[in-house]
Amino acid sequence: MSTTATTHRVRVLAAPGERHDEILTPEALEFIGRLDAVFEPRRLEILKERRRRRDRLVSGTPLDFSIATSAVRADPDWRVAPPAPGLTDRRVEITGPPDRRMTVNALNSGARVWMADFEDATAPTWDNLVGGQLNLLDAIERRIDFTTGDGKAYRLGTDLATIMLRPRGWHLLEEHLRVGDRPVSASLVDFGLYFFHCAQRQIDAGHGPYFYLPKLENALEARLWNDVFVLAQELLGIARGTVRATVLIETITAAFEMEEILHALREHSAGLNAGRWDYLFSLIKTFGHRTDFQLPDRAKVTMTAPFMRAYTELLVRTCHKRGAHAIGGMAAHVPSKDPEANEAALAKVRLDKEREAEDGFDGSWVAHPGLVPVCREVFDLVLEGRPHQLDRTRDDVDVAAADLLAVRRIGGPPTPEGVRANVTVALRYFEAWLRGHGAVALNGLMEDAATAEIARVQLWQWLRHRTVAREDLLAVLDQECAAFAAEQPGALVPQARAVLERAALERDLPAFFTPDAYSRHLVRPAGAAS
Repeated sequence: MSTTATTHRVRVLAAPGERHDEILTPEALEFIGRLDAVFEPRRLEILKERRRRRDRLVSGTPLDFSIATSAVRADPDWRVAPPAPGLTDRRVEITGPPDRRMTVNALNSGARVWMADFEDATAPTWDNLVGGQLNLLDAIERRIDFTTGDGKAYRLGTDLATIMLRPRGWHLLEEHLRVGDRPVSASLVDFGLYFFHCAQRQIDAGHGPYFYLPKLENALEARLWNDVFVLAQELLGIARGTVRATVLIETITAAFEMEEILHALREHSAGLNAGRWDYLFSLIKTFGHRTDFQLPDRAKVTMTAPFMRAYTELLVRTCHKRGAHAIGGMAAHVPSKDPEANEAALAKVRLDKEREAEDGFDGSWVAHPGLVPVCREVFDLVLEGRPHQLDRTRDDVDVAAADLLAVRRIGGPPTPEGVRANVTVALRYFEAWLRGHGAVALNGLMEDAATAEIARVQLWQWLRHRTVAREDLLAVLDQECAAFAAEQPGALVPQARAVLERAALERDLPAFFTPDAYSRHLVRPAGAAS
């Protein structure tokens, strides 16, 4: 049975769940309500600005480094805050959804940092979101140990990773929490619940409330987060500057404002991360209307592509110039039981991490605990006992706007195999997402919302420019749906197909697949929950 609980500002519209009352306390909801009251107008304004900027780019306005903020880039003196406790050495970071099993495995993995991902790796069901908050609280309180039904025990060890939480992006809403008749920002919900319950606990444990910030498109959006941090610390009596946040540079527009983003967050900054998959998604989404920005099959767009090299080298130079950590991209391979396949996959991971370490990155991401030793070994060799390589300022790097946009140098038509791969990944990921799974192992890779986004926008771009015929794509989709349904009777194939068709086959490209799919399939308001 569904219930409606009311606080001073925020209503909860969802069925009660086990222990949900420990997270959704009146005080926590009041805290979110106070954040919402101050920052919702600015959130709406940044979303309007995103649309205005996208329209300008479509109409032909060139993308370049801003003259208006040149003084920030030219000032040689400013630096970000020094590394916070637990964030000095970040040579290996693991990412994953905050379900109970992943929480224990990630914290025990040997990685220095765990990014508890409420965004791309979590399907935003209400149970996933509140349950994830409970798992983090339980982990900090060291009461998360459990045994599965088949007798497998999960226990926290002694050398645990530092927790950083990634909230959902500014574009997303949490329909189960409402102020009046409107939903609350999903960013403020994820941030607010964790901060309210865990900030002081983390400080008492010797760390602090640390975050990864996704999908930012410019420094104004970073400034909004900075102001959220300032108010949150003030409301709970926590010293200003205790929060630390790493920004994922995963949009093409943010790549042109890296220094400005660090400057906006400088008292709370913990660096930048090369969010490679979303970066490609953003590039296609932003310039998909142009024939000179067509990318080939996703598998052919590697980090050695000139425009990707420009992006990552500029990121390292920018971070180290300002005293900030530069964190490399994701290794998404899932260890295989086939020794030969596993050896080949680990060799690719090693090469990728060697490139990052040699370029000056201070650490990098992995998606599976089995990849931690490889990443750690590579960075151990380069760091030689140091916690980072901030001293490598990479003054040799000189990146122009044209370098970041030099996509045509790797352009090429899609192959039938690439088309089918994108259909397969998108379809199977969407089906898993609808069932509540945000991180899915497919063909030896851990796929999340970012890779599904790349798959569907590539399909849209190829259809738009008629490099793939619509009837051919629909034939592939028919075949993959039939194969999926035969392989897994009962799978949500029709629903997943509907998500894919709305996200990739319409004339106008949706900015993200998540808002529409969430409201259609995952929202369970009061009176509608089963």
